[in-house]
Amino acid sequence: MWVVRNRTAILALTILALLAISACLPKSPSEGRGGINITVYGFSIMKESLEKEIYPAFAAKVKREHGLDIRFTSSFAGSETVTNQILQGVKAQVAILSIERDAQRLKDKGFVTSDWHALPQRGIVNKTPFVILVRKGNPKGIHDFSDLAKPGVRLIHPDPVNSGGAQWSILAIYGSELVKSERQSGEADRPRALQMLQAVWRNVISTPGSAREARTQFESGYGDALVTYELDALLMRESNPKADAEIVIPEATILSEHPAVVVDRDVSANERPVVDAFMQYLWSEDAQRAFVKFHFRSSTSDALNQENKELATIKYPFTVDYFGGWDKAYPEVIEGVFRDQVQKRK
Repeated sequence: MWVVRNRTAILALTILALLAISACLPKSPSEGRGGINITVYGFSIMKESLEKEIYPAFAAKVKREHGLDIRFTSSFAGSETVTNQILQGVKAQVAILSIERDAQRLKDKGFVTSDWHALPQRGIVNKTPFVILVRKGNPKGIHDFSDLAKPGVRLIHPDPVNSGGAQWSILAIYGSELVKSERQSGEADRPRALQMLQAVWRNVISTPGSAREARTQFESGYGDALVTYELDALLMRESNPKADAEIVIPEATILSEHPAVVVDRDVSANERPVVDAFMQYLWSEDAQRAFVKFHFRSSTSDALNQENKELATIKYPFTVDYFGGWDKAYPEVIEGVFRDQVQKRK
């Protein structure tokens, strides 16, 4: 943590000097009026932690230490949607995405030229496991992902075409059966995992465009169950304690990991020191504590995670590395298993 904090401080100290030099340069649309505007495009569940805590804290820090006004503009949607919007030309200096594959898509098209893996924690700002939301009293008797395949269960699941969260969910459901079968027999049972995922998907009645849209639909009373990020389930319970919902923690589930990248193509020389300082701030103790406050799990400190007593203990947690990373998980599971053997055969 000392290294991260001091790197942040060093970057912050460069802001005034670099801005003084840049004062004689032409202004970009996001500059002027004595400050700089940073535009952030993020996947849907980043909204609360950024807008309520991290933006104001960073802006106050820069104002207090350097007298510079920092403003933020945000847009939130499914991770695939956010990435497509940037690729289609919307201007964003920072993207915080649900899946590594979307960061790679931005790099492949030349929008991201810096290496986000050189950032702290290889660019992963936070993480969260996937859980199941059910109705109060759990009338369908859902205790694990396999129970979502029961006859009569009406499942809401975000659309894997638009939502990174939906792709994480597919990996969570399929991978949980692989992990459990491996622990039971010493070998991952792929046919068993496929059959379970097929049976679960037959019960899907709605595929909203993002994890947040799916939560909103479930909150409205539609469906019996929803697979979602733990943090979104906790935010829902926090915002509406009387909601008709309970959280079920699967025995084995995936921890989604979320990369932040600089969209270098849209960052001017004047903006660069501020954008870089903001990026480093995301891994500072203050920012990581803010993520934990809003029910993410810190990517830098397990001790910080202990501060949030709402975070569940997962018996058999796994990550995308279980599948060999996104380079293998997407073609082999999202396309080869889900698209070709589940979705097309529903």
